[in-house]
Order: sequence, then C-alpha cells, then structure tokens
Amino acid sequence: MVEQYLEHSKQILTSKHAGFKGGSKGAGLISLFGYQNEYDLREGFPLLTTKKMFTKGIIHELIWFLSGDTNTKYLEDNNTPIWRGNAFEHNLHGMIKEGIFPAHLGEKGNKYSLDWDNAMKEYGRRIKEDDEFAQRFGDAGPIYGKQWRRWEHFDSGKNEIVVIDQLGQVIEGLKKKPFGKKYIITAWNPGDVPHMSLSSCHVLYQLNVNEEHGELFLDLKLEQRSCDQFLGVPFNIASYAMLTQIIAQEVGLKARRFIHSFGDSHFYTGLEKRSQWYKTNLSELKERVKNVETRQEYLKIMKWINENSPRDETEEKYDHVTAILEQLSREPKQLPRLQIARKPFDELTIDDFALEDYEHHSTIKRSMAV
Repeated sequence: MVEQYLEHSKQILTSKHAGFKGGSKGAGLISLFGYQNEYDLREGFPLLTTKKMFTKGIIHELIWFLSGDTNTKYLEDNNTPIWRGNAFEHNLHGMIKEGIFPAHLGEKGNKYSLDWDNAMKEYGRRIKEDDEFAQRFGDAGPIYGKQWRRWEHFDSGKNEIVVIDQLGQVIEGLKKKPFGKKYIITAWNPGDVPHMSLSSCHVLYQLNVNEEHGELFLDLKLEQRSCDQFLGVPFNIASYAMLTQIIAQEVGLKARRFIHSFGDSHFYTGLEKRSQWYKTNLSELKERVKNVETRQEYLKIMKWINENSPRDETEEKYDHVTAILEQLSREPKQLPRLQIARKPFDELTIDDFALEDYEHHSTIKRSMAV
C-alpha cells in the first residue's frame, strides 16, 4: 500500500498534466489535479514505512478533531505542534495589537524569516504554559472539530442557530440503517471558511456499508481538495484509515477500505530563487524522473538538484521535491497493525492506540508551508 503513495508521488513529478504554479502560501509547487488511491485495511495499517512517521501526532490530532475542539492547547500540551503555524498566523494581528509580538512580523516579506520562526516557538511555549493566553490566542478558527461535531446553521423556521453533530448523527444512522447512502460529513462550511486558520483541505468524507462473503464491512471515501503530498498526505492517509477503524468498531462492523480521492496534490519547491529554479527546469526534472529504472537513481536526481539549484538553508527546508526523491529511493517495509480499544469514540485517549510491528526508514525532515 505504500507503493500507491510512491507511485502517486512519481506521477506528480512526471505527468503531462502536472505543472508549476505559485502557491497561496508564498512557496511555489509542482501540482497534479485529480487522482485516487484505495487501501484495503485488512492487509495492514497504511502508515508510510519509507520514512518515520510522527504516529503520536496523528493520533493526538484525530482525538482533537473527534472531541470537537479547535484550540491548539491540547496539541501543544501533548507536544504535537502541527497546527502551531496556522494558529500563530491566525492570531498574529491580535497579538501584535497588544504588543505581544513586534509589528514587523505582520509586514510582507517577514514570513518564514528567523524572527518568524522564533516568534512561533515562543507562541507555542506560551500556549502550553499560560492557560489565559491559550484561551485568548490559541484557537485555530472553526476548523475540522467544529464542523464535524458543532456545525452551525440558522433555522429560519425556529428563528435560531441550530448546532448539528454531524459525526454523532452519522454513527447513530449507521447503527440503525447500515445500508444508507447519506452518511456524509463535510468540513467545508462556506460561511466559516473565511474565519478558519486554514481552509479545510480534507473537505468531505462518506461512509458506506456493503456485504462480502456474508459479513458487513465499512468503507470510507475521502475527498481532499488540497494535498501537501510530502507532509500532509501521509498524515491524512493514516488519520482517515484510523478513523475508519474507530467508526467501524463504534457501530459493530469491520473496517474494509479507505478510498482517497485527490484534488490538487503537490510538492512544494522551496522559496524564492530555489522555487524559480524548479519552474525553469521542470521539463528536465520530469524527464529524469520518468527515465528512472532503479530506486538508487532517484538519489542521483536529488544530487543533480542540489548541485545546480540555489543553495539557501531557509529556502531548502521548504523544498519537498528532494525529500520525496530520497523517499522514492527506499524500499517499502511490511505494514504495521493498529489496535484500538473498544470504547466510545469520544472517550478515546492516546493510551487506547497500539501500533504493532512498525518498521520504517529514518526521518526526512522538512518544514510545512503555512
């Protein structure tokens, strides 16, 4: 199943439909629109083995979503800073206004600077250590947890705001009428999108039950609009496979398939001059990747990039292309198994998850463009 991820990654770097474009986050990217992968969860837990994954971070984030929480305090308390950058930028104006951080951080061109990175670290420390600060400046906006568990709409008949627990309703529906076709949970709320620290990337998932050899199985299909292939997508694969297993246990079924449908899947190309180098040399990069015959040849392409592109530590840490080339050079290992305690989904803690036989290659570090 890791091979599917690697093949998709190669397609992004070789397809005639893939191209370079400027990203909304100040970093260029190589992008491919439209793709789909499918994972049979009975064969193992689809956690990447070609690099070490931050498994506890995946679990903590999912617990956070399931709880309906949107404040990053829980994540920071559990050493999972994956939403720190988004929450920091989301709250930066208010913190500058109160003199907590200097005004120049809000000026164009300061994002991704050393001052920016240091301010984010200080922000994470204060969220973790100061409850009042976390309450005021730790919220990431009306993101996944709110939409899954506390979707709001105005009921004109009642003349009031009604709160909908989408996930809770779907679970109750699956218990009563498993073959229903309306079990959809969406995180794309047009009224809330402008107020999110990050517009929902994994926007909608649908649950479906089918019979196979006399047993009932649960499948989950995810629609993802924007897909950070190196950092985000491996997280998403594991998280939604985990979610499928959690919901299946909750409703008394067996998890079968996780189907992942992609909109814009992409690799970030670094910042400024390094990113422009990729734009100029994309055709040659495509040809080199397309003609690879052995895994070790990916390392030669990585060497060619590093020898010919502009070298800058700040720019390079956002270059995900060299990172995926290193990963493509590695042989996938056997998939692990995931055991989850059989208890109500909204009572799960990190101690209720046990990952068995996870063998992996070493970590490949890159920074997330936010």
